[in-house]
Amino acid sequence: MKMDKGFKGWSSGLMGVLIFSGTLPATRVAVATFDPVFFTLARAAIAGVLAALTLLVLRQPRPARSDSRPLLLVALGVVVGFPLLIALALRHVSSAHATVFVGLLPVATVIFSVLRGDKNPRWLFWLFSLSGSLVVAGFAMMQDIQVSMSDDLLMLIAVIVCGLGYAEGARLARRMGGWQVICWALVLSLPMMLPLCLWTLPGNFLQAAWPALLSLGYVSLCSTLLGFFFWYRGLALGGIASVSQLQLLQPFFGLGLAAVLLGEYVSTMMVAAALAVALCVAGARRFAA
Repeated sequence: MKMDKGFKGWSSGLMGVLIFSGTLPATRVAVATFDPVFFTLARAAIAGVLAALTLLVLRQPRPARSDSRPLLLVALGVVVGFPLLIALALRHVSSAHATVFVGLLPVATVIFSVLRGDKNPRWLFWLFSLSGSLVVAGFAMMQDIQVSMSDDLLMLIAVIVCGLGYAEGARLARRMGGWQVICWALVLSLPMMLPLCLWTLPGNFLQAAWPALLSLGYVSLCSTLLGFFFWYRGLALGGIASVSQLQLLQPFFGLGLAAVLLGEYVSTMMVAAALAVALCVAGARRFAA
């Protein structure tokens, strides 16, 4: 039963990471056309409307009043904070450069889960986790050595607020369910995000290039909504410390998708780095309990 639960958690978490893998490239494409603030508002508003309809159709009960604060933290972290900060940073830096900081996200998630009361994993877990983050960061820096202090600061803050949103959402998902957590967080932010989205809507929105519109659709439906259905469920079932390490594989999934869909070159270094990260993820899982 325990093994079955862990397998379900990892399978669900892996699906979430696969869905998230196009987030940075899609954001980079979209902010080349749209203002980052409008882009953040739009993705939250679109996902929020879909979340409200989902809750209404499935007749979900309102969350308890005691859940309002955790849901607010989730909304601030993954609905507003992380999307806005990465959109601002990706105006000037590449998605490869941003991957340096995404490699820190699993560590940030576990730190917040421990601070919020979860058991501290063994020291070997931290060794494997930090090693995986260093491999991801090193690989990303070899692809793009561009440095911007202000944009790097934005990405660092984005990682911190997102790690808090992941940890808080995972804890809440244990009793509410993963998809309910993200839906209620989106609905909670909708009264602010939807009016601001309409207010900042560009006059030439419908004339925007199709790559930007498709990117907005992708991050709204997949990165902001559907991906969290699987991600929060995986974190809740498989454990935050263990499943969060799967996100170290996200950059390589993104590059793999680019190779399949766009015919981009897959280097020997990329394969070696992906294998090294996979070993670190397996090691972290082994010592997460």
